[in-house]
Amino acid sequence: MTWVADVTAARDAGAVFFDFLTAVDLEADGFEVVCRLWDPQARTEHLLRTRCTRTHARVPTLTGVFAGAAWHERAVADLFGIGFDGHDTVPLLLPASFEGHPLRKDFVLAAREARQWPGAKDPGESDADLAVPRRRRAKPLGTRDWSP
Repeated sequence: MTWVADVTAARDAGAVFFDFLTAVDLEADGFEVVCRLWDPQARTEHLLRTRCTRTHARVPTLTGVFAGAAWHERAVADLFGIGFDGHDTVPLLLPASFEGHPLRKDFVLAAREARQWPGAKDPGESDADLAVPRRRRAKPLGTRDWSP
């Protein structure tokens, strides 16, 4: 089955609540577009996925199945650079002058370009941070310190 047919079949089976649509950057494997639907009668979720390559990052639109998918598709197009066939995804979140797609893993962060990052891990995650003695916790104003 195709992407749109799978989502339509899930909707017809009772998953009538469109929750969200997003994407995941799988680097060399391309992108995975994820749609979450909810069946209110059975109280179950349905996660539907499709993949597209980095060179041809396009999937069919779901706006014909769920009109609410339009906003999500515009956000994914803005942040990941994935096109949706049958939907004119005008920019939603980023200014027209913005270059690149910030949620792609190959997007270079400006903060990391301006100043060299101190290590392979983010601050607070390295083993060296554990050796630093911590401050004594402050007590709320007006309380006594009953410790010996």
